[in-house]
Amino acid sequence: MAEVDRITKAPDPIVSVEALHLHFALPRRSPFGSRATVKAVDGVSFSVLPGEVLGLVGESGSGKTTVGRAVLRLIEANSGVIRFRGRDITHLSRRALRPIRPDMQLIFQDPFASLNPRMTIGRIVATPLLIHRPTLTRGERRELVAAALRMVGLAANFADRYPHEFSGGQRQRVGIARALILRPGFLVADEPVSALDVSVQAQVVNLLRELRAELGLSILFIAHDLAVVGRISDRVAVMYLGTLVEMAPAEELFRSPRHPYTEALLSAAPAPDPDRKRARIVLAGDPPSALNPPSGCRFRTRCRYAEAACAAEAPSFREVSAGHFSACRRDELVLQGAE
Repeated sequence: MAEVDRITKAPDPIVSVEALHLHFALPRRSPFGSRATVKAVDGVSFSVLPGEVLGLVGESGSGKTTVGRAVLRLIEANSGVIRFRGRDITHLSRRALRPIRPDMQLIFQDPFASLNPRMTIGRIVATPLLIHRPTLTRGERRELVAAALRMVGLAANFADRYPHEFSGGQRQRVGIARALILRPGFLVADEPVSALDVSVQAQVVNLLRELRAELGLSILFIAHDLAVVGRISDRVAVMYLGTLVEMAPAEELFRSPRHPYTEALLSAAPAPDPDRKRARIVLAGDPPSALNPPSGCRFRTRCRYAEAACAAEAPSFREVSAGHFSACRRDELVLQGAE
């Protein structure tokens, strides 16, 4: 029986986040005035399993990038717990974090701004080695850089060129090579294809899928395009105004969403069959300000299913079916999926 329990037990997450809050105080408008607070992330909890890709989607300003940077400890959370490989890293010092850094890396959104134009590609990709493996010889670094470039589909001789000589897709491959050269187990991919042409987006997503399978990577894949997220993710978490509103296995979320915001996002995604018409749900107004979010359900001011009770109390983020979580009080709703 013990052996059966050992085999069937779910693996421990590589990353787990519990009740994460990040609030940013704005400057006072007057010397004696109070300071307004932006609730960028307000009580987010999730986990990423070994070898899993968790897609994190939502509109611009929903807090996706802030969550990703907080997980990597690039910005400090006000409260909550961040665990990496079972270890609480929420309040570790910079010195204590240093041995962990090589195992958790970031792919930046902008392939143009994230590469130093004064540095060669080889030096850019080798920078993590200079920081975390300073005892390597110059020849050893060049070999590792060449291997990293080949891994992402670039020739080894590209190491002597400069970023301006490459296209956007090639630059993003360089950014991926830099993130992978230390062989991390966990990546935060912060909208890695949003600045690229559609055809190039598919190439980069396919590359990440191949690298995930080859290296056993766990990835937090941040994006606002559900079509892209659905192609690479095992599970998808949906954010709205600093909170999670839904999380489920990707196929189930696309087939049967349980939150009205997810339904609206799916209706806006391009249909693969141009002859198949999908009812578009246009949300009224703009997202509320994170300075003063609505009472109760934060989505209620734009939700076509909202009732008076939605303003009274914030809905809990709860499991509505096996592995499917939602923060909507109206369980009776039958929502439109992407199929």
